[in-house]
Amino acid sequence: MINIHYHCSVIRKIIHIDMDAFFASIEQRDFPHLKGQPVAVGGSRERGVVAAASYEARKFGVRSAMPSRTALQKCPQLIFQPHRFEVYKSVSNQIMEIFFEYTDLVEPLSIDEAFLDVTVNKKEMTSATLIAQEIRKRIYEKTGLTASAGVSINKFLAKVASDQRKPNGLFLIKPKEVLPFIEQLPIEKFFGVGKKTAERMHALGIHHGKDIQAYDLPKLVKLFGKAGKYFYDISHGEDHRMVQPHRERKSVGIENTFQHDLRDQQQILHELSELEAGLIRRLTKTGKSGKTLTLKIKFDNFEQITRSKTVRIPISSRRILNNLVHDILKDAPLNRPIRLLGLSVSNFANDKTTDAIQLTIEF
Repeated sequence: MINIHYHCSVIRKIIHIDMDAFFASIEQRDFPHLKGQPVAVGGSRERGVVAAASYEARKFGVRSAMPSRTALQKCPQLIFQPHRFEVYKSVSNQIMEIFFEYTDLVEPLSIDEAFLDVTVNKKEMTSATLIAQEIRKRIYEKTGLTASAGVSINKFLAKVASDQRKPNGLFLIKPKEVLPFIEQLPIEKFFGVGKKTAERMHALGIHHGKDIQAYDLPKLVKLFGKAGKYFYDISHGEDHRMVQPHRERKSVGIENTFQHDLRDQQQILHELSELEAGLIRRLTKTGKSGKTLTLKIKFDNFEQITRSKTVRIPISSRRILNNLVHDILKDAPLNRPIRLLGLSVSNFANDKTTDAIQLTIEF
């Protein structure tokens, strides 16, 4: 797991990805006759409950957790599909794998949504918005499903943003737009504000974020207890919760798929040299050093092989890395055209900490 301490001046780049009507969309994907139809996943029996609803069904007021009987009253033409949780889990795993190609700081909230911290990312991309666009494109190409994304400086704002352009949309809240955005945000959109709290706030004349901002901290705490501190912080754009990954980082790697297959030794050595430089940058940025180097080769017929070598001293310099690469090459068949090369380091030594990372703040 990456252990990064950000300097207080660094603005985090957080993405919230939320799949659009996940269960129902998978049913519509797998059963073409359901496309464009109002679909509910769940029990159709008298005492059944809707687990998920397509957007076509939502237009009639059908919602998850609604009794099936009520759903049918709202939408008589509703089509019920039995749930297939193994399929949903399999698709979720595909999506999560895409997330981990960009960062190990991934916090799944459920089977169909997650936070990603891309302040430092594996692709070395400076724009969180471009990362979100790329991820949404990758998800669609791999699964045929659409996702909505929110991009901002913290988890609260990223999650609110992902709901702004649903379905199949992306919404960005830049650092300078945070306070103006919150000012006009209805208090019902603030997480933690349920029906009763909203009614209480309305009675106090609080309808939007700007109305909460008008109260000082002691007054909000007096009115709402501990929740008052939370309302005060988020109304001022403050949310210091970190993205909590549930997966330990096992390796740091880099790879490249070539536009034209590599066919001679000089080309191969040149591309490996480029990969070595990129891998050292990533190891330095993540504060990692490991004792095992793995070379990955994919040939023009898509056959893939790996070769590894483990050493006693952690791989921490370009010279050590280069020597290892050449040692591994002695045992690697290079007599066929190559479409992909990859290098990765694993078997980590003790974690290091990266302090005060200075970044270009580009969203």
